[in-house]
Formats: sequence, C-alpha cells, structure tokens
Amino acid sequence: MVGALTLLLAFAVGATIKPVWSIRKQMKQVTSHMPPLAGATGWLNSEPLTAAGLHGKVVLVDFWTYTCINWRRTLPYINAWARKYKDRGLVVIGAHTPEFSFEHNFGNVSVAAKEMKISYPIAIDDNYAIWHAFSNEYWPALYIIDAKGRIRHHQFGEGGYQESERIIQQLLAEAGAKDLDSGLVSVDARGPEAAADWQNLQSSENYVGYERTEGFISPGGAVADQDKVYASPAKLTLNQWALSGDWTMGTEATTLNKANGRIRYCFHARNLQLVMGPSTSGMHVRFRVTIDGRIPGIDQGVDVDSQGNGQITVPRMYQLIQQKGVIVDRLFEIEFLDPWAATYSFTFG
Repeated sequence: MVGALTLLLAFAVGATIKPVWSIRKQMKQVTSHMPPLAGATGWLNSEPLTAAGLHGKVVLVDFWTYTCINWRRTLPYINAWARKYKDRGLVVIGAHTPEFSFEHNFGNVSVAAKEMKISYPIAIDDNYAIWHAFSNEYWPALYIIDAKGRIRHHQFGEGGYQESERIIQQLLAEAGAKDLDSGLVSVDARGPEAAADWQNLQSSENYVGYERTEGFISPGGAVADQDKVYASPAKLTLNQWALSGDWTMGTEATTLNKANGRIRYCFHARNLQLVMGPSTSGMHVRFRVTIDGRIPGIDQGVDVDSQGNGQITVPRMYQLIQQKGVIVDRLFEIEFLDPWAATYSFTFG
C-alpha cells in the first residue's frame, strides 16, 4: 500500500501495519540478508528455526494473519509450492503476525492452520519482531531468500504467482538442485480461496469497530463503547452499512447485547465475508443471512446453507455470500438469533 502502486487501500493498523486489499506492482530484486527469527513467541509444525540454521536452503517467508482474505487467496499457491519443492531444498515459513486481538491466541492460530491444511513451519510473531526485522508493512507479503541468506525477491499483495515460482526454481537450481520440474503449479481454489472477481469488485474491506469504519449511517451515528439501540434507514446506497438492535460499538469490534440484532450492508462484489466470533469463548451464535431480502439459495457462501442459516463457533472469517450470476449492487443483511456476536470486518472478492 504505497502511493506509487495501482491499488485500493485498506486502513492502516497504527502507523505501519497495512492489510492489503489489492496491490499491482512490478517486482524488483532486493539484496538484503534474511534477518533473525529469534523474535518468534512460538512455533507450529516445527522446532524453532534460525536464519543461520537455514543456510544452504532456499527459504520463503510468508507474512499472514489467518482472517486476511487477501492472504487466504494466496494460500493455495503457498501450500502447493511447499509440497512441490519440500524435497528439493525449499523451506516455507509462515510468519503469523496478528491483526485482531483474538489472533494473538495460539490455540486459535493452531486450529486455523489445521483447518487450512498448513503443514509447513509457522513462526508465531505476536510481538511483531519478525515483521519489524523484515521492515514489512503488508499482509500478505512473501520474501524469497537464496541459499546464501540473501533476500532475492519479494511480493506484496496478491498475484505474481508465476514470477515467484520461477524465482524459487532459479534459486533452487543455483543451490544445486538437479532435474527440477520446470512446470508451474496448478491450483483448484474454491470458497474464500478462489481468486477475486476484480472486474466486478467495487467494495473494499471495511471494519466494524468505530475506530476504522466507513459508511456507517445508523441515525445518531456511532456511540463509542456504550450500549445503544440502533436503527437502520430504509435505504442504503453503495458501501453504506447500518446496525439495528442493541449493540456496543468498540474500537476493534461491534458486539451484540441482545438477540435479533442485525447488520445491513450495500455492496458490489461476487463474494462477501465477515470476520466474527463469539464474544465469550465456547459460545455458539446462530445467524441468518439474506441478499436483497431473499434467502441466498445458490448464492450461499461456504459458511451458510441455501436458506442462509449459519452458526458462529470460533473467531474467524466466515464466507456468507458467493454469487453465481450477474454482479450488481446488493443489499446484504445478517440477523443474529442469539446475543454476544462480535463482528470485526467485512471483506469482499
């Protein structure tokens, strides 16, 4: 999310943390060396790894946070490269640097990694030590390091898959790998991992907490950190949203206090996702979604049935709408049948 790039910006987290919605960038080589990994607060799928211990290997470091839709759409490629080149000298490391507070929970990250079938090493970067060591600013971001420890390539945001894989092949060959398969991986990405429909994407990521939200039009506006009964206007225009029911809007999340609260959102995209979770661990929250006042039917996302019914069980990204027909402005509504739903951000694709 640099001014010279062709992109649509999401909000920055603090001064430097920038979740990427869409980045189109010409890649360039970089020649700095791989920094230490000592700042990791834990590891999944591996004993702790070090830069020195990885000397002689080609290394791919992938910065991610498990609710990021932009990273999720890159995952099929990262997984495929990890499988294809594991025995040829490539080490893939996922540096999990959290955005939301619940992503600091080791158990949540572990569950998400298993559900996504991630088997490569994961460095838990709760304190942003690895993030800052790489001077990184983006989710997703990958850095490819040669066998001498030099960072030879980076990719910020989605895309660049062919170029990245060619760089991997080049660096493996430089390191002495023989008879490499010169073909490129083919992925069958579905659900939230399917590539975005960029031509029809007119809605950008939007946070639900008051600190970073846009387009909120419930009468009276947001009341910070207090219970309030909100109402929704009859009409919403593109990229406006509203609450109805008894909610508490916090800096990071907006939480439902009583059953049957609703969120309405006017969007223009093929897919709609919502990051949400129960406000108390172990609780389940039933919900129902509609699109233009009707059940989603064949436009259901992977986390609802054709009638629009679903359930929040853990904090994560839930895909609610995946349209099959013509993409136009749509009115999305989600009604929570139980209280204590915590909602964080809408994403689209």
